[in-house]
Amino acid sequence: MTEKIRIFHAVDVHGSEIVWRKWLSIPKIHKADILLFCGDLTGKLVVPIIEEKPGRYKTQIYGRWVKEKGEKGLKKLVDKISSIGFYPHVCDPDEYEHLRSHPEEVNELFRKYMIERLDRWLTMAEEKVPENVKIVVMPGNDDSQEIDETIKAHGDRVIYPLGRPINLCFDYEMISFEWVNPTPWDTPREAPEEKLWEMLQKLKDQVTTDWNKVILNFHCPPFGTKLDLAPKLDENLKPQVFMGSVIYEHVGSKSIRRFIEENQPMLGLHGHIHESYASDYIGKTLVINPGSEYSEGILRGFIIDLTKDGIEKWWKIEG
Repeated sequence: MTEKIRIFHAVDVHGSEIVWRKWLSIPKIHKADILLFCGDLTGKLVVPIIEEKPGRYKTQIYGRWVKEKGEKGLKKLVDKISSIGFYPHVCDPDEYEHLRSHPEEVNELFRKYMIERLDRWLTMAEEKVPENVKIVVMPGNDDSQEIDETIKAHGDRVIYPLGRPINLCFDYEMISFEWVNPTPWDTPREAPEEKLWEMLQKLKDQVTTDWNKVILNFHCPPFGTKLDLAPKLDENLKPQVFMGSVIYEHVGSKSIRRFIEENQPMLGLHGHIHESYASDYIGKTLVINPGSEYSEGILRGFIIDLTKDGIEKWWKIEG
């Protein structure tokens, strides 16, 4: 019987507590040997929970005020905010008003909660994932450079793959890249295509094996595939609509597509574009994007079964 190694690839958790916990259960449910979460780990906002009176709390979620009472009610609000990827902060009305006029203090709170949650998540991975399962975690374009040291601090159990090739299994080599082409949101790890191409050429030097044994762990999908279709935005960053339907366009990286075309690795693992839950081919290279519905608490991912002869099969899961 041919030995088989099972990979589970997911991306774009964006701080969602429930999605991360589901990811940790994958080795048990789907018998994965290698667990990857590759890009956009952190949340986007601090959400205040205001204690109006002792034991009476309110918060605003997606523009709607929600109220709860007592410790159970507070926990309900904290869990709800955490499940959709935000960071709850309990405060009284005076502190709330103070923070509204001091954005630099809100930024400090954001950094504090971001690091604390990620550190706790990685500790959970160390404790809950079986020792024989390989764990790979990397940042994406939305993630501040501050989090890299937090991942590295768990290096005895969690693999930080940037800056070096990783022997993933058999003699397959994985190289990783978190940067993307420019977005409308000016994220921490994005650059013009010409700069990306320079970075990719340097990354190419990491490869020490035949390209048909290389796996690309690139957060950004290649341009012009099923993996990089996103709503076309107007000047107010609202999706454009024609005759009742959203207009989609390709937004992936042309440099990454060129890199794949020229080198033809075995497999490309991508993410970044949440709407493009798909697989495709560029020449002989299989490329996949699990997509993301983190705000709904849904984990999306791809399972890939590898043997020493290559990719045996792959399929999408969500739940």
